[in-house]
Amino acid sequence: MSTASVVTGEFEAVDQQRFALSEGSRFIGAEAAAAAGFAEQAFICVDIPTGRLFSTTGEPGAGLHLRADLDVPVGAAARTAAGGWIAAAGTSVIRLVQEGGLLRAGQTLAELPVANTEDGSASSTAPAQRVNDAVADPHGRFWPGAMGLEGEEGYGFITRVDPDGQCRRVTDAMTIPNGPAFSADGATMYFAETSQGRIMRASIDVATGHVAEPELFAQVEEGNPDGMTVDAEGCLWQAVYGGGCVLRYAPDGSLLEKISVPARQPTSVALSAEAPYRVIVTTAAQELESPSGHDGRVITAPVSVAGRVADVFAGCPRAPRGSGLRPVMRITVLG
Repeated sequence: MSTASVVTGEFEAVDQQRFALSEGSRFIGAEAAAAAGFAEQAFICVDIPTGRLFSTTGEPGAGLHLRADLDVPVGAAARTAAGGWIAAAGTSVIRLVQEGGLLRAGQTLAELPVANTEDGSASSTAPAQRVNDAVADPHGRFWPGAMGLEGEEGYGFITRVDPDGQCRRVTDAMTIPNGPAFSADGATMYFAETSQGRIMRASIDVATGHVAEPELFAQVEEGNPDGMTVDAEGCLWQAVYGGGCVLRYAPDGSLLEKISVPARQPTSVALSAEAPYRVIVTTAAQELESPSGHDGRVITAPVSVAGRVADVFAGCPRAPRGSGLRPVMRITVLG
């Protein structure tokens, strides 16, 4: 591992709020933030169980500003090429529409193939499921994961939503999928099987989105790999739930740095692509009897390496209109 840290200052809280399960941090860039009416708040993140989306500048004490409030869990949000928003919410991918100063649930773009058995066939006895993390790739596709509400074994998977609105399951049965994250050319996808401590890597056909057989990229021995991002140097940043750290890996899988954070359950990580560079780390307070330090808070620190502006979804011009979201119970399980 390198002896010089890419984190050049102390981690501090963006906001004093504690969240059960904040996640889905992204850097959308100054231009997109301004177009969305977020002023200079170019970082976004979600609180999964309460269905809320926030924006922030990522500076210490800058605060988190509510941008969306949904009636179902929300795993992550992304900008669209046309300047709108989509979100992985409930068991669907939906458009977000402006209403009363907030983004609200709009048209359903895709339904995830939930209520399936471990082999992918339909089952009437499958546990309730929800979306988990999700991200757009450099070629305009959107990749949401899903899992059982209680993290039931074998009921997690990752899907691919293409610009034409088609939704396809792309992984075998998992338990708690997290990520994914993509290389800058979109040819490599990383994702985590959180419950097994594994970070996986798969080649992507950039023309079709086809996912090759995944291979083990890294095994996390202490804690569980959760959300992730790829920086401008092609290195993977991996939040480790229960490990109190973020791991930075070189593209070849070698560990460059273990970055300690003042929270026990980091859930996702995002890096600014515009100087001065900062990292924000979302964390979770769920299942902690006595949250302390920055448990459950969104925290930030200066860094010496740039991230990438989050990719956008190319759109679903022919997506069928749905009847809205199917409500599911609010949850506080590992995500």
